[in-house]
Amino acid sequence: MSNENDGHVVALTLATLGEVAGRRTLDALSIDPALLAEQGATVSRAAFAMAMNIALFDDLLKRVRSGAAYVADTVARGGRVTFDHGALRTIRLPHGPTGALPGGEDAFTRILQPLGYQMAAIYPLDRLRMTGRAYVHADRPEAIPQFFLSELHVDRFDAEFGAVAARIFGTSRDPLGEAEQAVLARYGAGEPVALDEAVAALPGIVAAFDRQHEMPSFADYQLLLSRSNEAAWIATEGNAFNHATDRVADVAALADRLKAEGQPIKERLEISATGRVRQTAFRADSVERLFDEGALRNVPGSFYEFISRDVDPATGRLDLAFDTGNATGIFAMTSAGASA
Repeated sequence: MSNENDGHVVALTLATLGEVAGRRTLDALSIDPALLAEQGATVSRAAFAMAMNIALFDDLLKRVRSGAAYVADTVARGGRVTFDHGALRTIRLPHGPTGALPGGEDAFTRILQPLGYQMAAIYPLDRLRMTGRAYVHADRPEAIPQFFLSELHVDRFDAEFGAVAARIFGTSRDPLGEAEQAVLARYGAGEPVALDEAVAALPGIVAAFDRQHEMPSFADYQLLLSRSNEAAWIATEGNAFNHATDRVADVAALADRLKAEGQPIKERLEISATGRVRQTAFRADSVERLFDEGALRNVPGSFYEFISRDVDPATGRLDLAFDTGNATGIFAMTSAGASA
């Protein structure tokens, strides 16, 4: 339980994750002291957004053994993780919503924008038939994790693919209830939100970052997989964090150490066109999923990523941009046998 000296971020985290998991995750992350210090009668959108990200980071580690082991080792070495961004994938059907969910990224902009996120840039991922968009927090862009929110365009595939996608993703339910929608509406309108209201709404909002549709048949999964690794991944994992990213000082040196330790790290770095953003990642953990006819199969799950960002000389601030080539290379970590 939180105590009277804890700020809103800690109180929200412990209320959502519980004492043990909450404290463990808080102790693993490097969090802006100003965010941790916030107290008072109402919860700012920045504090709510930070607590949401902490809960999503915890969820990612519960699903990604390699990432959890890395974080535990980092803490054991006396370090902490700087959570740079989380990534999630969505589906855009050709017409209208996705079942009961708004279509594509709209299912999440309705959460992110009221909490203070603004779209920073669009990244065409044409080879994957997807579009990526970066969302950065307006209040504390360097301190609160970004979102890399991508959507896969079903209308760029053939009719057979489209029919299967509609059958699978058309079963999606909307996880946001009245309490969650009310809190988001108040944040969006700039109205105050009391701590007890924020505590009540946060678990339901975190639950939106999950699979909302029914598990497909294995035959439908294989059909998607034959056209798109990313579509097949969304079919089993939904809108859960595809990866979470640790911002480190020297990603090249870290990658060399992890390779020497035999960790499942990407073979080469992804380097942006500017040279200021460098990324690598663990290969996705394999997870067991039960398909609707009772077939239990191993499929690619989520993964853990690493990034180094240099200062942009034009602004004098950290370069928070992404890169289309980097993103395409990183996305390959959820392909079967990925090692790019």
